[in-house]
Amino acid sequence: MALRITVRQMVADADSQVESLDVDAARDLLHDAEVQFVDIRDVRELEREGMIPGALHAPRGMLEFWVDPESPYHKDVFASGHKFVFYCASGWRSALATKTLQDMGLEPVAHLAGGFSAWKQAGGKVAERPRKS
Repeated sequence: MALRITVRQMVADADSQVESLDVDAARDLLHDAEVQFVDIRDVRELEREGMIPGALHAPRGMLEFWVDPESPYHKDVFASGHKFVFYCASGWRSALATKTLQDMGLEPVAHLAGGFSAWKQAGGKVAERPRKS
């Protein structure tokens, strides 16, 4: 069975329609009170590698449900009016997620090009995943 569209094509399409921030641009937003970084990686990735300080963990599988105000799983943070910067390990999942959330009407949104890997490679600060009390 031949695929109609590949993941690479989907990511390229999403990237062409959303704001992509390089590490320097993202770093400039890190301490802006009107910007919320959102880590969409699996919890095991966070435990193994850490995360951007102050980022909210929103697992990719729950993201649309947490964003939609009509969902029983809605999280108020997504109704804050802040700018959201999504990231994953390499920027693929976050490009797709950002495009989907933009289509749902969440704005302003962007994603970190190159993901957490690019962040670490550029010497970006890394924090441990916060533990639930």
